[in-house]
Order: sequence, then C-alpha cells, then structure tokens
Amino acid sequence: MATLSSMDQLAKQVEGLSLDAIAEKYPNCYPAINPFDLYRAHLSNVLSELTGVDTKIIYPNLQWTQLDKGDFVLATPALRLKGKKFDELAKEWAEKFPENDPLFEKPIASGYFLSFFARTAPLVKAILPTILATGSDFGRNTFLGLRDPKDPSKGKKRIIVEFSSPNIAKPFHAGHLRSTIIGGFLANLYDAAGWEVTRMNYLGDWGKQYGLLALAFEKYGDEEALSKDPINHLFQLYVRINNDMAAEKEEIAKKKEAGEDITELEANSLDEQARRYFKKMTDRDEAALAQWKRFRDLSIVRYKKTYARLNINFDEYSGESQVSEEAMDKTAKLMEEKKICKEDNGAQLVDFAALVPGKEGKRLEKPLVRKRDGTALYLTRDISELLGRHEKYNFDKMIYVVAVQQDLHLKQLFKIIELLGFKDIADKCQHINFGMVKGMSTRKGTVKFLDDILRDVGDTMHDVMRKNETKYKQVEDPEQTADTLGISSVMVQDMTGKRINDYTFNMEAMTSFEGDTGPYLQYAHARVSSIRRKANLTDEEVAGADLSLLSETHAVNIVRLLAQWPDTVQNTLRTLEPCTVLSYLFKMTHALSSSYDHLQVVGSERELMKARMALYESARIVLGNGMRLLGLSPVDR
Repeated sequence: MATLSSMDQLAKQVEGLSLDAIAEKYPNCYPAINPFDLYRAHLSNVLSELTGVDTKIIYPNLQWTQLDKGDFVLATPALRLKGKKFDELAKEWAEKFPENDPLFEKPIASGYFLSFFARTAPLVKAILPTILATGSDFGRNTFLGLRDPKDPSKGKKRIIVEFSSPNIAKPFHAGHLRSTIIGGFLANLYDAAGWEVTRMNYLGDWGKQYGLLALAFEKYGDEEALSKDPINHLFQLYVRINNDMAAEKEEIAKKKEAGEDITELEANSLDEQARRYFKKMTDRDEAALAQWKRFRDLSIVRYKKTYARLNINFDEYSGESQVSEEAMDKTAKLMEEKKICKEDNGAQLVDFAALVPGKEGKRLEKPLVRKRDGTALYLTRDISELLGRHEKYNFDKMIYVVAVQQDLHLKQLFKIIELLGFKDIADKCQHINFGMVKGMSTRKGTVKFLDDILRDVGDTMHDVMRKNETKYKQVEDPEQTADTLGISSVMVQDMTGKRINDYTFNMEAMTSFEGDTGPYLQYAHARVSSIRRKANLTDEEVAGADLSLLSETHAVNIVRLLAQWPDTVQNTLRTLEPCTVLSYLFKMTHALSSSYDHLQVVGSERELMKARMALYESARIVLGNGMRLLGLSPVDR
C-alpha cells in the first residue's frame, strides 16, 4: 500500500490525473510498478494539448536518456507532422510548455530534440518509497507475461528456454558455459516479466558413442571413480577407448595393405561392437538401457551441483534419447508426404533450393535427414523434438540458446517446420546465438570441465582476497565468498559485450577489483550494505525519513538512475542482451562510488542520516535486484 500511496500522492499533484485513468488510457502503463510510466503519461497529456498530436503517438516516443540529457527525450520527427521544420517545432513547444508544471521543469530544445528534466522534490518522494516498499519486486512487471493484462484469470504466457545442453562424457566446453550463463539470464528475465518459464537442458545423451562408452566401462571402468566423479571418469574412459579404436583402425589398415584377410577383424572391431551395442539400445534391450541410464543419471546428479553454484536449476533434463524412433518415423513419413525430402544414393536429404525460391533457398543448402542405413540425423531428431514439445507444453515462445556455429542448422529446422505446415509453431521459435570464447585453459592445461573453470577462478579470487589481511578476517566463510566472487567474475566477463561478439577469457582482467568486473560489482554491493550495518537504523526509521533533505546533485542523480531501473528491464526484454542490464549496473555503481564523500551517513545529523540511508538502501535493493536478474549472488561483505 505504501507504493500506491506514494504514487497516488504524485498523481494528485497533477490536476485531473489518477492512476486508474492512466492505466485505462495507456496500454502497458503500470505506474504503481514503474513510476516513470506516470511521468510519461502526464507528459503525453501536456504535449498532446500543445501539439494537437494524439497521445498514442507521443507516449511510446518519450525515451529515457543519459542523465545529462534529461530524464526523457523526444525526437520531434517521431510525431509525424508534415510540412514543419522540426528544430523550429522543438523551440516553439519548449517556449509554450507551462512554467508551473508540477512534475517537469521547462524543456530544453536542442536541434530537433526536446529534453525533459523531472522536478527534484516530487521525483525523490515518489521513487524512494516505491523501492523501499516493493523491495526485491522493484523492476519486475508480471503483467507483461499475462495472456490478457486486464484479465489475469486467463493465465500466463508460456516460454521454454533451452540452454546449456552438454554432451555426457565429453568436456563441458566454453560454448556450453556461454549457453548456460546467457540461458539462465533469459529465463530469469522472462520470469521477472511474469511468463511461465520452463528451463530445459537438452543433453547430448544418445548415439553410437554410448555403445563405445559401455565397452570402455566393461574394459576399464571403476565403480568407485564412477560414483565419485562420473563426468570425469566417463570422459577418461571415452578418451581411452577412442585411442584403442584409432590404434585398431591403423592395425587393420596395415594388414589390408599387406593383403591379409581382415573380414573377421572388421566384424569384431570396436567400431562395429559399439554400433551393435547402440543397436541393442535402440531396440530397447533392458541391460543395455539400464547401463546407459545409470551413466546418464549419475552425470545429471553431478551437473545439478555445478548448476546450483551458478544459481541455475532446470525444470527438465530432456535429451536426444527422449525422442522416440516412432516419433522420428512419423516425422520422416510426413516429410515424404509433403515432398520435403528426396532420395540421394539411398540417403534422404532436403534440397532447399528446389523448395524455397531465391537466395534463401540456396543459403539453406542440402542437409541430410537420414543416412543410407536408415539412421535418423540431428535434423530429424530436432524436428520431432520440437513438434513433441509443442504438443506437450503448448508454448507461446521457445528460445534456443546455441552458439553462432549452429545458425544454419536452426534456420533449416525452423524452415522445415514451416514447410511441414506448422508456420505458427516456427514463428514462436527464436535462436539466441552467441560468439566464441578464446584463450580458455585451466591451470593443468588439460580439457576444460565447468568445475575446473570455476575452481580456477575461485582459487584466483581467494589469492586476491588474502592480500588484505584485515578485511579477510572479517569474512565469515572466505572459501564460499571466493567461490561466489569467482563465479561473478566469469559471468560478468561473459556478459560485458554484445552476445554475438567473441571474447578472450582473461583470468587476470576478470578477477580484478579495478574496472567494470564482477568483483568490482560485488564490492559495490558489499560497500553499500556496510553503510546500513554501521548506521544501525531500523526499517521504520528509514521508511519514515524526510526525503526533502535530499537535494544535493549526487543524491538527485542517484534517484534519477534508480527511476530508470524498471525501464531498463523492459528494454532488456527487447534487446535480450545481458549487457543492457550490466551497463546500467555499472553506471549505478559509478554514481554511488562518487557520492560517498559528499553524502556521509554515519556522523551526519540524525534526520539527514535517515534520508541518506533511505537513498543508499534503495540503491542496495536495485543493485541486488539487477545482480540476481543476471544470475549473480550479491555478497554483503
């Protein structure tokens, strides 16, 4: 209720303005959640009277901007007025704008832009109580995920985010790491927007290599090693059996060259044994499936522990194994009926150039969907899986978080779904791609499993922390804190640039407390948390502070930045870029760190102390909300 009352009080300062009337007039306007929506609505009303332009056109064109340029900016050409010089219009409207507007100063015209600055006192009194009252919900807007925002009983929209997707018994490489970090963030983002989110991990858990793995376990397996560290043990077995297989192939080739009979050798080769074993799996042989299931289940248990460190939990561990042969046969038949695939030397392929006109068809190439021996390939499996998911979840949107190398594969997948007559399903799917990570190796210089990567950065952070003995002693659980800081450093380095950009994994840069890094962000949160501990004020004292005392430029600028947080989250739903959130958080931490000398809390006069504490407590809340949205765990010390 405190939220509503602070926003109601703000609305009352404007004649004829009420929260209900605004919500009715402007769709997607939620002033109780986003105070700037009320400002936009009021400004649209004023400008509509001045310009004669419909509020529906003005409202979406009031953009938030850099602090030095205002709280909102309007590009006059966006109002679509013909036969007028836009710079002259901007000047004319700035002059006509009412002197005594309760929420805004007179705007500034610069070229064809109009900059609007909110009046300080009403803004401070609206923003800080809203943040203090809504806490961890500030910035979330669960109306956005409703099928009908005016009627919540119609339920939420559904989204599946498929991400991470490692291959069992193979290293969890840098691509999986990026997919995990970006996918976890996107799932959090849609959750904050009120969607019903299913987090899905589609494992590489099927195929001839599992036949090979079963042979390796029979030959070299160790029960104790398997239960202790299944992922590492299975990987070592996989490498070992592959080496055996390579040596065997070399041996066969030599004998063939020498003219010896190799029929029996080939028939009993590891490659052939693996193929036969996998055939038993596809034929649902109980013993073969039980062994495979054990490897899979043990690996998932291990993965879950690692994901928990990254604040990620999956709703479903799906996988290639979950797509039945029946489903793939059905897909193959449907593709034949619709004449989407054709035979080529006994195999089946899709000739896109013959199906899709122009350059697009050529670009999509000629992917194989079935081998000569009748084995279905990835594409067939993915088509069946996608149609099965739609049937099971009836999703409104599905996001695949997969590296840029898979661009073509996913374009082919979506196009085949469309050609099969399911354009509605294809339109709901989106591929979120990302660039490469370069220069990634662990201290041992060996294969990189996610645990190794996280252990290495945790160790590095621990070494950095030990350098400050006094502060080190104050940390309750240094190992756990080092782990959290290490994870933050990996995640922030990954999220700093645009997703599509490649980046170099740089241990030294990312674990530094200097510059825009994960540890710096954590330090900023710990510092603002310590102010609250030292001030020793109750929640009631902070909530009842006299906010009119906050008039210094540093204080006002922090409030103006805090007011932008709900808009930042909405904007991120458009960009789907973690760096949109991260650049906001760094802007915020810079404003905070430059304010501490000017806005002393401890030692200042009691009422001023409460007001400044309300400011810093609001900043701590928003900083924490932003960090959790990215998947980080904010530390207090």
